[in-house]
Amino acid sequence: MDTISDFLTRLRNGIMARYKDVRVPFSKFRYEIARILLEEGYISNFQVDGEGIEKSLVVTLKYDEDGKSVVLGIERVSRQSRRVYVGADELPRVLGGLGIAIISTSRGLMTDRDARRESIGGEVVCRVW
Repeated sequence: MDTISDFLTRLRNGIMARYKDVRVPFSKFRYEIARILLEEGYISNFQVDGEGIEKSLVVTLKYDEDGKSVVLGIERVSRQSRRVYVGADELPRVLGGLGIAIISTSRGLMTDRDARRESIGGEVVCRVW
């Protein structure tokens, strides 16, 4: 099972059901994705809950004053069956720069803008807009 796809699907389902919080099992990779989403303003907050095997990540979703989600779309790009790697000069632009692509690089997870600034490529994990 692809745990990152599961995480993104839980976020998507939580947004469609208009949940305030979404709880997912904890992993460092999911934590880093949530950190990037928070920095870019796509979620309100996130926190780690529990300890050991019961550890989970609680993501607080963000909505505007009309009740519409800030996240309009989120999709997995690189899958277990088909990895997508790009060089520094091939980094994707999501909606002409209005969205972000999360890239897994040798220096950790970062947005496409940060990877472009540092001239580093990697695996395209997902796109968010």
